[in-house]
Amino acid sequence: MREEATATRFAGLVAPQIVPVPAVVRPGRPAPWADLPDARRRGLDVAIVEARLNARGQGITDPVPPPLLEGPEDLRDSAVLVALFDVAGEARVVLTRRARSLRDHAGEVALPGGRVEEGESLVAAARREAAEEVGLDPALVRPLGWLSPLVTRVSGSVIWPVVAALPGPPTLVPSPAEVEATFDVALADLAGEGFYLEEFWQRDAGAAEFPISFFRGPADLIWGATARVLVDLVSLAVGVAPRDPEPLDDGPVD
Repeated sequence: MREEATATRFAGLVAPQIVPVPAVVRPGRPAPWADLPDARRRGLDVAIVEARLNARGQGITDPVPPPLLEGPEDLRDSAVLVALFDVAGEARVVLTRRARSLRDHAGEVALPGGRVEEGESLVAAARREAAEEVGLDPALVRPLGWLSPLVTRVSGSVIWPVVAALPGPPTLVPSPAEVEATFDVALADLAGEGFYLEEFWQRDAGAAEFPISFFRGPADLIWGATARVLVDLVSLAVGVAPRDPEPLDDGPVD
């Protein structure tokens, strides 16, 4: 599978990325929330996310499945912070653009996160990584729960998305070695018409195909592991069933 600057189908972005070009690509499914009326895609505040995490049995007081540090495939645990805050009744999620000097996933949109250290909880790891990458004060992070873990085959990781609330728009200071910029996006915008796109890829003709999720805005492209986390988050917020998790090709987690 070749890699090239943002493929033709994603041309016109202000911040182009390196997107793999699979041997075979075909259109995927509509968004899980595609049939919902516009009213169901608005007013998605932090309180709604928290209530639906609790209803799904994934609230912070629910028992967290044990990390898979010694899994059958020797997978390593990673945690990413899904940090939410409300503006005008709409929850917004903090995102980063990875530094272009990084060896892997340079310039891609990601959630703050990284490897879970020995003896460290998922919440502690997510807080620490956010503090290191974007200067987010751990004391401001109120854990709400977690989303479904994702497995990345290439990096050999299990990614645990830790959902948390912030008291308001945060003041962030990116670490230049890891993060080029920070920004945020409303869940209502992610759920809007024309923002979500799925493709089915085959690395080589005749190989098994796998789904890849994208969120495309006017200036940016969110894809891979980060997009899969956001699909689960938006599905939760609007109240539709999440899609069954499938192994990811890879994801931007250190």
